[in-house]
Amino acid sequence: MNTEAILKALGTVQEPDLKKDLVTLNMVRDIILGEKSVEFTIVLTTPACPLKEKIRKDCEKAIHDHVDDSLEVIVNFTANTSSIRVDLTSVLPGVKNIIAVVSGKGGVGKSTVAANLALALAQQGAKVGLMDADIYGPSVPIMFGVRGQRPLMEHIDGKDKIVPLEKYGIKLISIGFLVDEKSAVVWRGPMASSAIRQFVTDVHWGELDYLVIDMPPGTGDIHLTLVQTIPVTGAVVVTTPQEVALADAKKAIAMFAQAQIRVPIIGLVENMAWFTPLELPDNKYYIFGKDGGKNLADQLDLNFLGQIPLVQSIREGGDQGAPAMLGNDADTAEAFASFAAETIRAISIANAEK
Repeated sequence: MNTEAILKALGTVQEPDLKKDLVTLNMVRDIILGEKSVEFTIVLTTPACPLKEKIRKDCEKAIHDHVDDSLEVIVNFTANTSSIRVDLTSVLPGVKNIIAVVSGKGGVGKSTVAANLALALAQQGAKVGLMDADIYGPSVPIMFGVRGQRPLMEHIDGKDKIVPLEKYGIKLISIGFLVDEKSAVVWRGPMASSAIRQFVTDVHWGELDYLVIDMPPGTGDIHLTLVQTIPVTGAVVVTTPQEVALADAKKAIAMFAQAQIRVPIIGLVENMAWFTPLELPDNKYYIFGKDGGKNLADQLDLNFLGQIPLVQSIREGGDQGAPAMLGNDADTAEAFASFAAETIRAISIANAEK
């Protein structure tokens, strides 16, 4: 047994998403040989990698098949989040991936999806921020239980910066932290766009693997400002299965494809896919239609990121400041975790192909 033999064996293990072997991808580090053991580290493309256990088992099998089936195989993991960003010196220099969560219309659960996506990523070890860019209907203060709190200012690198609030391991910023929640935000487009620029340039986000942005519904000035101010990695489109929502989702997708925007669509997630009452856990009622989002993704050749059920606990968690990923409903948490995993896979593949 030697290092070359170990590398040769691991050269038979494919990274499931990138379709290349671990050695070619330079993901194997720090091989330590013992008398009856071998230990090494795999560098993942994200700490939120959903296929970590599969990679571990594939590595163990490769060593046993090609080197010695009696060896103890110790696989450690670290992560270096991949990013398509090549200029990390200008806007948000410490942020590797920026995910815009968008919808064609209001009421489809976009903010709920954004909040639980951020939580799912943070729970898997990623450094995550959540920017509430919905100026006219901010949801983050309620959904994270931080109503009435105000961010502090710090003098950083010669500039006064807003320091995001932190809750559940996520950095948070929202217009709801800066204005009285009893007052309506009555701003013209340029004023709202200026606030969004400040959320980018005047907030100290620090080092993040993912910045999730909860966008306003529809299409408009704020969307244009955001994509022209920061390099968005891609957009996650939220819809319900209902025909009206699907028609508006198509408009949002078309907007991001326009020449002056050119933001890739990471994929589409179908919220409120079905209703399951607590007393009938095996029943599914398709209140807003069945598989509308899935069919739209197939029609437009987009990644389908998953289906989120219409469950009372999701609403209750958001209203009580403890989003569904933190609750006791295992099925709901699994739905959001699966959606987050598909989102990260799509981003990792897109980054690798750049």
